[in-house]
Amino acid sequence: MAPGEIMALARIIEELDYYQLLHLRRDAGPGEVKRAFHASSRSFHPDANRHLEGDLRDASRSIAKRITEAYAVLRDPRRRHAYDRRLSGGSDVRMQLADANAEAGRHETRERGGRTPQGRQFYKLAQADAARENWGAVARNVQTALTFEPDNPAFRELLERAKKELR
Repeated sequence: MAPGEIMALARIIEELDYYQLLHLRRDAGPGEVKRAFHASSRSFHPDANRHLEGDLRDASRSIAKRITEAYAVLRDPRRRHAYDRRLSGGSDVRMQLADANAEAGRHETRERGGRTPQGRQFYKLAQADAARENWGAVARNVQTALTFEPDNPAFRELLERAKKELR
């Protein structure tokens, strides 16, 4: 890559989201993400640019770090989903790996345990009933939880299990 292109990219890199940085569509599959990462990292890897001097070497190194950061987030489905939610909300285009993991975990916990206090309350009761194999009570409590969170997949899954056990 030409020195002028490296410096230009380094100047705008903070404005690019991970998809733009790796030249990917939002619906790119895992294979495409991997290929884009390898193609980009070959261009900016410090070993490939060890002949560069001063600011140019620093710029190339900072681009390589962002490319690696982008790949670390986009290659993992949970982190990628958390990143996509952040982008949809108009938040920052960068997401540190620890932030991506934490956000994915928080979202997963909210989905599995419930987003509303009432949903969580009845889902916990249903889980306790399931541990005692009281499937009639499980079905009643999960149906109540579903009135508060009709789109919760974990609730629906437990309800289906209860119905299956009652047959």
